[in-house]
Parts: sequence; C-alpha cells; structure tokens
Amino acid sequence: MKKFLLINPFGIGDVLFTTPVIKAIKDAAPDSFIGYWCNERVAPLLKNFPLIDKVFVYNRGDIKRIAAKNKFKAAGLWMGLFAGIKKERFDIAFDFSLEHRYSFLAQSAGIPKRIGFNFKGRGKFLTDAINIHGYADRHVVEYYVDLLKLSGIPVTEPKMFLSFSEDAFSRAKNLLRQHGLEGSAPVIGISPGGGASWGKDAEYKHWPAENFASLADRLSEELGAKIVLVGAGDEVEIAGQVEKTVKMPLVNLAGKTSLEELCAVIKNCAVLVTNDGGPLHIAVAQGVKTVSIFGPVDEKVYGPFPVSDFYRALKSTVACRPCYKNFRFSGCNNNRACLTGISVDEVFEAVTKVMT
Repeated sequence: MKKFLLINPFGIGDVLFTTPVIKAIKDAAPDSFIGYWCNERVAPLLKNFPLIDKVFVYNRGDIKRIAAKNKFKAAGLWMGLFAGIKKERFDIAFDFSLEHRYSFLAQSAGIPKRIGFNFKGRGKFLTDAINIHGYADRHVVEYYVDLLKLSGIPVTEPKMFLSFSEDAFSRAKNLLRQHGLEGSAPVIGISPGGGASWGKDAEYKHWPAENFASLADRLSEELGAKIVLVGAGDEVEIAGQVEKTVKMPLVNLAGKTSLEELCAVIKNCAVLVTNDGGPLHIAVAQGVKTVSIFGPVDEKVYGPFPVSDFYRALKSTVACRPCYKNFRFSGCNNNRACLTGISVDEVFEAVTKVMT
C-alpha cells in the first residue's frame, strides 16, 4: 500500500483543483492512504472527503498568525504537525505550494519521493519537478494533473468533486426552510464577495455591490426567483451593502453559515452568481450552474472547470486584463474597468441562458 501526502496551503479554489488528483490516486491504488496538508480555513472541507484518510492542518500563514499572539502555542502546533506527518511514513508527496519550505519539511519527515513545481528555483528539495514561470493559457487543474505523470498515475477526464457531512446538509436545509427558501420558485445564490486569499486586494475582484443589488431585483421581478446572499464572515459588509440597496426582498446568509453549511446552501441553488473566488468552485464541484464575473484574473486559468455551457464566465475586453500574472497582482490603474465594464444586462442574460 502506498501512502500519499498532498500539500496545498492555499484557498478553497486551489484545494478543489486538487480533487481530480485525489480521485486519480484512488482509482490507480484503491488501497492507498492519502493525507492532506492544508490551511486552517479550508480544513472543514477536507475532513469529510471520503477519499482522504487524514488531514493535517496549519500552513505557514496560520502559524505566523498564531505566533503573533502566542509563540509557544505556535511552536507546539508546528512541532506537532511535523511529528504527525513524519509518523505516517509517507512514500510520495505532491507539493502544490510553489515554494521550498514545504518540500524541505517533507524531506525532513523522510518522504522519499517529492513531486511538485519548480517556480523561480524553489524546487530544490523536490525529487521530481516541472519547471514553470506561472500558470497561463490552460487551467490550474491541468497543471496539477501533470504532476501525476511524474508518478506514473494515469488520469481520465479530470473533474472536481466536493463532499460534506449529512449533518451540515440538514442544517442548511433547515436554514433555507426557516427563511422560506423552499417551494417551486428557483433559488438563486449571489456571492458578492470572494477572493479571501487576496487579502486587502480582494476588492479588485468584486463586481460593484450596487450591480449585484440591481441584478437581484431583476431576477426576483422578471424570473420570480428567490434570492439568497452567501459569503464568509469577512464578507458581511459587502453583502450588507447589497441588502440595503435592493428593492425586492432577499435572504442574507453571509457570515451566518459554517464553510460546510455554505457548501450545502450553494448545493440547493438553481444558479450561483459570483465573483471569481471560492464559492464559484464550490458550486462547480457540485454541478451547480454558475455565472461568474472575472476581472483581473484569467478565466481560462482560474475559471470554472471543466468548461461547460452550464458555467458561464463573464469578462470585459479591456486591453489591460488579465493583470494578475505569474502569481502577482500589480495593482489597477484603470479604475477597475474590467469589472465595471460588465453590465447588469449581461449578467442577467447569462443567468437566463444557464437556467433554460
């Protein structure tokens, strides 16, 4: 039996992009043991994945955040994490981190085969690597699947998937029922935030809140849809801006659900309208129809996967986009024209098309 460790310290979308790799490993080696090293924020998503045997929590950012408050606690967590990984005696690590520290720790933990990307010479502790300058012209999932070729594991029709607990599904259903979001009328989810991994720059990925409000009113008036706002705790403010601006009633669940419950709420939507971010990939991984709005990021690289008429990614044709390249966002000098150039009419039309 082989033991595999997947290392991905990034956000929701990036973690979901690795699920085709997980599936391919299990298809090739059904008795294999798969561990996953992730950050604290996404860990609830992975703890109920049926193909993952053990989750290791805390990335470097988590440890630094904890150390700012309690250095001894942070040191203890880091040592416990390393000891836990070493104890499992993994055979192969797939490192998606794009830096050298995680593969160094994998080497120190005695993992003999370490596969990943050599970005800017940071792959020096990898035993097998693909040289890259960034992700361009094709989807991240396709880059991730390429790493499997270095281990001889075959892949057929890579597809993202997501799983969460029955308890979370029941809680979400009860929440929707309490707010009258059941019945024959379609429920359309709107995620006006997203892009948490961008930190203070996340706003550059956000379509204007007033546009989301106008869209919500049209979807209610013209399609008879029930609207639910979704988002994490740090997106309460932008969801509140939408709620204050709308004329038609809607339900605002932003900040009121756990990550698992958020997934379950999205699962119950007929369509999710969203910025580029985690909720988009949560929806796609569950087969929920989406209309997504892309600004600085290339939809060919970070958009819905696989490409489908059920997943419409909208973008503006301004010459300066995409301006996020080689994992860097250089800032905006064009007053976010890539986002403001996408009209409410365009998004409304896209929603009507995916619903028919």
